[in-house]
Amino acid sequence: MAEVILHIYDVTNSGSDKTNNTIVHINKIFKDRIGLGGIFHSAIQVYGDDEWSFGFCEQGSGVFCCPSRKNPLYTYREFMVLGRTNSSIFKVNQILHELSREWPGTSHDLLSKNCNHFCDELCERLGVQKLPGWVNRFANTGDAAIEMAENTALRFKQAKTEIVSASKVAYRFLVGVTSGSTGGDNPHPPRNSNSGSPRFQSACFKNLITAGAKPSNSSEIET
Repeated sequence: MAEVILHIYDVTNSGSDKTNNTIVHINKIFKDRIGLGGIFHSAIQVYGDDEWSFGFCEQGSGVFCCPSRKNPLYTYREFMVLGRTNSSIFKVNQILHELSREWPGTSHDLLSKNCNHFCDELCERLGVQKLPGWVNRFANTGDAAIEMAENTALRFKQAKTEIVSASKVAYRFLVGVTSGSTGGDNPHPPRNSNSGSPRFQSACFKNLITAGAKPSNSSEIET
């Protein structure tokens, strides 16, 4: 058995000191004072001194590792123990190989497939609890908001189509009633202007603990 440790960083890789300081300030307010969450990078440490995470890259796997607590892109914040895994070091090595194939760097998405989602997936396979909700709450909220907006737009479009169709039926009915009341006259309907159809990244795979658990250094993941 081995401890599974979550490492959390403030996301301070914008290239602008002003933006980075703003993010740190946001995290202090929304996480430390209110307890809602913030803008965080996360990584998982299990067996050995390296932490594993996921990020964007144009080629190859987005799964990468670096010495724990020392990712140079971000500002280290805190850690927490998520539990102990029953998986052996060799099983963990196998899981990381599988994830490296399943998580290419080009699939990275800030809202729906980020480092926190990767850590959740890794924790699930290790049989320990997932990340606390506040770690990825901003991304989850943003993703839910986009989905809600898309659903709302679709429903509005459907409702608009139904309203236009109902209006046409009502218009034809009223024209028919008017024609009947004028002794069979067939007045020309007014023009309707609204008529018509409505419109870090690389798979480094370093030592876990022993040479027997060292993943392949080749660009192809051995199976």
